[in-house]
Amino acid sequence: MSNAILLAPGPVQLHPEVQKILAQPMIHHRTPEFDAILKRVLQDLKFLFQTTQPVFMHTSTGSGGMESLLVNLLSPNDEVLAIVSGKFGERWADMAALYGAKVHRLDVTWGEAVNPDVVQQYLDQHPQTRLVLCQATETSTATAHNIEALGKIISKTSALFLVDGITATGAYNIPMDTWHIDGLVAGSQKAVMLPTGLSFVCLSEKAWKVAQTAPLPRFYFDLRKEYKANQNGETLFSSSVPLIKALDFVLTRIQEVGLQRHFLQLRRRADFTRELARQMNLQLFSKSPSDSVTALCVPEGIDGAKLRTHLEQKYQVTVMGGQDQLKGKILRIGHMGYIRDEDMVETMTRLAQALQDFQFNIDPQQIKVASENWLKSHTV
Repeated sequence: MSNAILLAPGPVQLHPEVQKILAQPMIHHRTPEFDAILKRVLQDLKFLFQTTQPVFMHTSTGSGGMESLLVNLLSPNDEVLAIVSGKFGERWADMAALYGAKVHRLDVTWGEAVNPDVVQQYLDQHPQTRLVLCQATETSTATAHNIEALGKIISKTSALFLVDGITATGAYNIPMDTWHIDGLVAGSQKAVMLPTGLSFVCLSEKAWKVAQTAPLPRFYFDLRKEYKANQNGETLFSSSVPLIKALDFVLTRIQEVGLQRHFLQLRRRADFTRELARQMNLQLFSKSPSDSVTALCVPEGIDGAKLRTHLEQKYQVTVMGGQDQLKGKILRIGHMGYIRDEDMVETMTRLAQALQDFQFNIDPQQIKVASENWLKSHTV
C-alpha cells in the first residue's frame, strides 16, 4: 500500500515545494527581504479574491477571519440575517449574537441551498437589516449556495453581504466585486493549500466606509490599523513568515496555471468523486453539491464513524465524517490541496475495500479500473 492520503476538507495535503519552503531557515518579519514578499502576496491575494480592494491577513484560523468581519462592521443591536444551513452557519450566527446583534436565523434544511427568493422576501419585509451572513460552501454538508444570485438581491438594499468563503475562495469561481460581496473571508488550510494559521478578509468600498466608524471594540482585528501597517509594507502584528512565504509560492503557481483552469482542476476532482460514488451505489448527501468537498451518504446498516476510522487506520486514507445531526451518516471527501490522480484512484479503491470489510456488496478492483479509466478520459 502506498503512502497515507489526506482528503479531508481541510487541512489538506501540501505541495512538496510548500513543505520545502516551510522547512527553510527563519527570517525576520521586519526586513527588506520579507517586505518584498509581503508586498507581492498582498497584491496577488487581490487576484485570488478577484477584487480591486485590499485583502488583509490575520494570523488566525478562518473563524478568526469571520470574527474580524463582524467586529469591523457591526454596531450593537444591528439587525442581522444569518443563513444557517450547517455547523458553520450556526457558528457565525452565534458570533454575531455574542457581539450584541439582533440575529434572525434563516434555517435551511441541511444539504440544501438557500432559496434566494426567500432572502428577497425577508429583506423586503425587514429593510432595517444591516448584515446578511452566508457560507459560500457550508463545509459540514458539502453544500454550495448561490452567492451570485444572493449578491444581486442584497446589493439593491442597504445591507452588507458577508460571505464565508473559507471552503470556496481559491476552489471555485467566487468573484468578490462582480458578485457584489461586501465582506469575504478565506482560510489558509483549505483551497489556499497551506497549513492552518492564516485567514484572509476583504471589504468592499461600501463596507469599508462602515468599518471606519463601526463602534464595536477591536484591537487585534482592527482593519483600519492593519491597512495603515500594510501601506508601510508591514503587518500590524508579528507575521507568520513561513506561511506567508509558502503563500507566495501558491499564489504564483495558481497564476501560472490560470485561475479558471485551476478551478477546472478542482471541478474534475469533484466530478470524479461523484461519478465513482454513483458506480459504487453511494448517494450524494447534498442537493447542491460543492466543487470543494463532496458528502457521501453512508449505506444503511453501516456506522459511518466506524467506517471512517477503519478507512483511516487500516487503509491510511483520512476523510471526515458528519457533525451533529449527520454524525455517523456521511463521509466528506475534500478536493482541495495537492491531490494527484493516483491519490484519487487509491482513495476510491480503498474506500471500496473498507466498505467490503463492512459486508457492502462492492468489487474494489472494478472500482480501481473504473477510476483509472474515468481520469484518462477526463483531462484538464
